[in-house]
Amino acid sequence: MSSTEQTTGEYGEAERQTMLRLARESILHGLETGSALKVSGDDFPEALRAERACFVTLTRSGRLRGCIGHLEPVQTLIEDIAENAYSAAFRDPRFAPLAADELDATHIEISVLGPPRPIDFDSEEDLLQQIRPGVDGLILATPDGHRGTFLPSVWESLPDPDQFLAHLKLKAGLATDYWADGVRVWRYETEAFQED
Repeated sequence: MSSTEQTTGEYGEAERQTMLRLARESILHGLETGSALKVSGDDFPEALRAERACFVTLTRSGRLRGCIGHLEPVQTLIEDIAENAYSAAFRDPRFAPLAADELDATHIEISVLGPPRPIDFDSEEDLLQQIRPGVDGLILATPDGHRGTFLPSVWESLPDPDQFLAHLKLKAGLATDYWADGVRVWRYETEAFQED
């Protein structure tokens, strides 16, 4: 687990290993069949059958190889993991689909999201003072429909709040100096874990 990632400790080690194994199985299934693994709740512990949102992040040699997820719950956690693992491997538009010979060297991290909470602020400076480095994932939305998110793990590469927010704006398709009345920001925490 990354040292800057906020964790709530909701899941035990056995549950974490089950989720990581499921993500890898879904990617392998995608390589073999071209589709995500279909999962049944009956095969998993109750905690993994709750409706939760997650992101699955893939890296190779420490570099991002894919990252896909949901910000709000749309299905059971196990279904979300299977779908997002497949999508991170084969549907992230920033990367070519994962090839079979890449799988063994691909590292999987899962971030289970807590509920997003709005941040009340009256200026960009006020917002920057309230952001908690290493803890907060952020969702930024503009009045004209631009939207982007960064997981708490992004603090590892962007530890300064000014940089973090500027790069989040870029991810949302905005200029780094963009600001407008009506900008909304939510914070969320994650429980994140990764393969050894």
